Amino acid sequence: MNKAKKKALVTGNVIVVGVDIAKKKHWARIYNPVGLDVVKPFPFQNTREGFYRLVSKIMEAQQKEQAERVVVGMEPTGHYWKPLAWFLQQQGYTVVMVNPYHVKKSKELDDNSPSKTDRKDAGTIAALVQEGRFLNCILPRGVYAELRTLYTAREQERSKLNGALNRLQAFLDEYFPEFPIVFKNLLGMAAWWILRHLPLPEDILRLSTEELAEHLKVASNHRVGGKRAQALQEAARNSIGVTAGLAGARVKLSVILDEIEFTNTQLQRIEAALAQALEATGLASYLLSIPGIGVITAAGFLAEVGDLSHYEHWRQLQKLAGLNLVEDSSGQKKGTRVISKRGRRGLRNLLYQASLVLVARNKEFKALYHYLLTRPENPLRKKQALVAISLKLLRVMFTLAREKRLYDPQKALGNYRLGQLQQAA
Repeated sequence: MNKAKKKALVTGNVIVVGVDIAKKKHWARIYNPVGLDVVKPFPFQNTREGFYRLVSKIMEAQQKEQAERVVVGMEPTGHYWKPLAWFLQQQGYTVVMVNPYHVKKSKELDDNSPSKTDRKDAGTIAALVQEGRFLNCILPRGVYAELRTLYTAREQERSKLNGALNRLQAFLDEYFPEFPIVFKNLLGMAAWWILRHLPLPEDILRLSTEELAEHLKVASNHRVGGKRAQALQEAARNSIGVTAGLAGARVKLSVILDEIEFTNTQLQRIEAALAQALEATGLASYLLSIPGIGVITAAGFLAEVGDLSHYEHWRQLQKLAGLNLVEDSSGQKKGTRVISKRGRRGLRNLLYQASLVLVARNKEFKALYHYLLTRPENPLRKKQALVAISLKLLRVMFTLAREKRLYDPQKALGNYRLGQLQQAA
């Protein structure tokens, strides 16, 4: 929805409801077209009874003002806003979102006071909506709701896994600092067997080199053996690890390893469900046709943006990801242009991580990346080039999914970029 459509939505005989969201009790204010309260500001509980109280107040205000439309605005506060937004949309009301940053910056305009109350914030939200300063509230439905839920669950489990891996590294730093030198991959089969059965230097030194080598061969399907056993024993013999409190350390390590195994199992379940949901969208084949893009990236992209039929142009997704350029210039001062980062951080991070893979595995994106780094005019730094690659990937994924086309290496970069690459060659 562009600015003109936003203003048209709130222009005329329209009442605007501003809702300040909280965990248990929300506050609402209902403004008439000139920005005055139609009914007295009121709180309502985050329950079905509370929601119906809000509806009754809206109906009372609508009848009092003979309003043609009702627009309800709220901040996307955590996850607490979602039940109310779903309920109001089911009741047929237009729900829009107000940026919390705008609320924070605007709250002093009326009373020149930095004071913050729920009642005041509800009025600020309603005023912003009347000015057309809001965003569409697009709640994911169907398979896109499934993708969003699953992808969020995956991110939460990944966070848990990273925390457990950090604790594992901290444990080794304390009790066996030399272990990661011998085993670069702590989750490898041989390293995992040692951590489960012989985690401390004193355990390793109780075995002969031959016995230890045999255990490693069995654990790793004969990928490692005698040389690794010798290196491990040498590391154990010269270890500077703490030697006190080892009984407790064994229990601590066992708990960490159990958590890593459990979390990995949960991730496998979630990722399998993500793959099924991605297939159900009917867009999997188009997105996965891009060399270097896997199931998780494709599913995460659709989870973050939702149904692409809601968007008219790829630049809407650019803004959604916070990849739109902003500039800070004044008078004679010419500021640098940077990305706004005012958007979905998860989408921005997903595209950036995918770009790291593409510049290594995708021929077209790799060529574009090297051109951006080495072009004669305005060469980019590495991170800047990766951001540009992220934006290009966003455009390609949007186009393929919207037009239901497979990736074509000849068309991926477009004629303009191809011309630049040919001139630079």
